[in-house]
Amino acid sequence: MFIEKEIQDSFYINYQNKVVYSGAEANRLAYHRMLLVSAGKGSIWIDEKKYKITGREIFLMAKGQVFYFEDQSYVTGYVISFGDCFWEKAPASSSNCKAVLFNNAAANQRLEIMPEYFDELTVNFNNLFKEFEKPVYVNKIDALAAFLKIIMIKVANINAANFEGPDTQENLLYRKFLELLSTSFKSYHEVSDYARLLGVTTRHLSELTKRSSGKGAKDLIAGQLIAEAKRSLLFSANQVKEIAYQLNFSSPEQFSHFFKRNTTFSPLDYRMRFVSIGM
Repeated sequence: MFIEKEIQDSFYINYQNKVVYSGAEANRLAYHRMLLVSAGKGSIWIDEKKYKITGREIFLMAKGQVFYFEDQSYVTGYVISFGDCFWEKAPASSSNCKAVLFNNAAANQRLEIMPEYFDELTVNFNNLFKEFEKPVYVNKIDALAAFLKIIMIKVANINAANFEGPDTQENLLYRKFLELLSTSFKSYHEVSDYARLLGVTTRHLSELTKRSSGKGAKDLIAGQLIAEAKRSLLFSANQVKEIAYQLNFSSPEQFSHFFKRNTTFSPLDYRMRFVSIGM
């Protein structure tokens, strides 16, 4: 598996003109990635889910996720990679947009975009790309972060147009939960842990996440743990017991029981199942 290399200033944007992927290996992201596709064909796998490439769409991938293109797939469009340290330069007013899109990236992995919105978004990506191509100047990084803020807000608005969320106060708390979950899921496995950190009751947090996402807090926590466990099983040589301890389970047996309860497979069976079909 290919591990994404470090990029200067934790930010990079590129324009791809009908780039064909041939025999590409799986890539584990060290940065968040936005792929705006104006035209394309084939499929992209993100973690263990396959998405058809059709054009006029955007793929959102969070750091830590694993992706690869099926052989002979091609893409025309823009690719943005950015790290958290770069995002910190963006004005705080846009942080909620990033939280919604990337803290639960699996829920927003592919967004289909209407033509009128896609044209505007393409202009935004092109403006960022042209600024990135300019020679270095004082405060260039801050300017790039401001351009990225605009894109993040636009994409979040497109996403929100397809989702009627709860009231503002609940929405903010839900986003705080997602942000905390994305950084702390290895340390905290119980709903009560997150409720305590957020200063609410366990019941309130569970009911809030159910209204906001259709899933309870317990299911969202389990989903984050299972997603990371699957990546480790498929794209690393780590033994099951190593993965168990990396995810802060008290024993390999506890991890195996948890994994099987949520997937119907034991960790070893899951790994062998996908190895046997050549994933």
